[in-house]
Amino acid sequence: MIRVLVVDDQVLIRAGLAALLRAAPEVDVVGEAADGMEAVRLAGSLRPDVILMDVRMPGDVSGIDATERIIAAAPVAPPRVIVLTTFDLDEYVYNALRAGAHGFLLKDTPPERLLSAVAAVAEGEMLFAPSVTRRLVEAYTGGGQPATHSPEQLVELTTREREVLRLVGRGLSNLDIAGRLIISEATVKTHLNRAMSKLGLASRAQAVVLAYETGLVTPGLAG
Repeated sequence: MIRVLVVDDQVLIRAGLAALLRAAPEVDVVGEAADGMEAVRLAGSLRPDVILMDVRMPGDVSGIDATERIIAAAPVAPPRVIVLTTFDLDEYVYNALRAGAHGFLLKDTPPERLLSAVAAVAEGEMLFAPSVTRRLVEAYTGGGQPATHSPEQLVELTTREREVLRLVGRGLSNLDIAGRLIISEATVKTHLNRAMSKLGLASRAQAVVLAYETGLVTPGLAG
C-alpha cells in the first residue's frame, strides 16, 4: 500500500483528492492537512510515502516551506512530495523543486493521471521528462549570470560525477547519458546517486536546479 498525505487549504479540493485516492485499492490516505504547519506535523507522525502538497497556501508555512522542513526532518528516506499548482511555469513550482519535491501536477489533472503519478513517484520516478524540469529551471535562471567557478561543494565530486550531473542538468535521461559517456546505465545511476549523496540532494529535480545555479550548466546552451 502507498501511504499518502493530502495537503490543501481548500476543503473541497482536499476532500475530493482524498476521496479519489481512497477509491484506489493500492492507496491508503493516512491523513489530511489544511496548511503547511499541519503538514509538517502529520508528515513527522504518520510517515507517508507520498505527499500531495498544495504549493500556494496562506499562513506562516507555505507549501514550499513545508516541503523543505519535511525533507530535512526525515530520519531516513524522506517522503516523495508532489506539488499541486495551477500553472506549470510557476516560480512557486520552481522553488518547490529546488526544495526537493519530486515533481508537480496541475490541479486540473485527470483522475487517472493523478493515480498513476502517485504510483510512479512512490516507485522513485519523476513525474515528467527531464526536459520539462529543464524548461522550468531555465525560465527562472536564464536572467541571472552563471557562476564563474564551481562552488565549494562541487569540489567533492569526481570528474565523472560532475559530468553526469552536467548532463542531468541538460535534460538527458540515464539511458542517454550512458550512450554519451559510453558506460552502462547502472554506472550512470551509481555516479548520480553518489553525487546527490555528497551534495545532500533529495531528488533529480534538485540536481537539475543545482547544475544551473552553480554554473555547471548555462541556460540556453546545448550539449
